[in-house]
Amino acid sequence: MDTSRTHLYTELTKAKQLGQKKMAVLIDPDKMRLGKLDQIIELSVRCHVDYFFIGGSLLVNSQLDQCLQMIRQQCQIPMILFPGSTYQVSNKADAILFLSLVSGRNPDLLIGQHVIAAPYLKLSSLEVLPTGYMLIDGGVGTTVLYMSNTSPIPSNKADIAVCTAMAAEMLGLKMIFMDAGSGASRPVSAEMIAAVSGAVSIPLIVGGGIRSAEKVQENLNAGADVIVMGNAFEHDPSLLIDISATIHSHNVTLNV
Repeated sequence: MDTSRTHLYTELTKAKQLGQKKMAVLIDPDKMRLGKLDQIIELSVRCHVDYFFIGGSLLVNSQLDQCLQMIRQQCQIPMILFPGSTYQVSNKADAILFLSLVSGRNPDLLIGQHVIAAPYLKLSSLEVLPTGYMLIDGGVGTTVLYMSNTSPIPSNKADIAVCTAMAAEMLGLKMIFMDAGSGASRPVSAEMIAAVSGAVSIPLIVGGGIRSAEKVQENLNAGADVIVMGNAFEHDPSLLIDISATIHSHNVTLNV
C-alpha cells in the first residue's frame, strides 16, 4: 500500500482510537464569493479547523480549482473533496471522499459514477477515502435529495440507519457520513448517532443543520468523530468560534 496516500485516513482512525474529535468546514465554491472565502479561511485558521470539505451539488470545475488554489495560498489545512459528481475532481486537493450513497437505491451513485472516476483517481495524487454516505431526513427538501433522486432515511428510524451503516462497513467502506443536508431544519439526532456509532468501528462523520455548540456537544457525546459545519456560521462567525472551542475543550479534557 502507498502510505503517502493514506495519511489522512491514518490520522482519522488514530484520532478515533484516542477519542479525539475533528472539525471540518464545508465550502461550496458555487455559493461562496471570493472575498467571503478569504474571511472563512482566516477564521478557520484562527479556530484550528482540521479539514476543509469542498464541493457542492452543482459545482463547475473552474470555480473548484480557483477555490482550492486560494485556500492553499493562505493555509495548510487539508482540503478534502466532497464531490457531487465525477466532474468535481482536482489534483489541487489533498484527498477525496469517494462517496457511495448507501442510504439510497440509485445505482449510479452506489457504483456507476465511481467506475467513471476510478481511472483518473488511480493516476492522481489524491488520497481516496471510501465513504458510505447516508442522507438523513432533515425536515426540508435539499438540493442533494433532488439531484440524487433518492429518499433519505427517516429521522426516527435509527434501526435502518444502523443496518445501513453496518452493511457499508462490511462492504469495505472506510468511513460513514451521516448528513441531514445543507439548510436542514432538523439535524441528525443524538439517538441515531449513538446507535450508529455503537454498531460500527470506522470513523463517523456528522453534518447538516448544526447551529449551536450545544448540539455539537450532544453529537460528540453520542459518538460522532468528525463534525461538519456548513453555511450557518457565514451569517454568525461566532458560531464557528464557539463550536471550535467545544471540540477542542472535549479533546483537552481527554488528555487531563
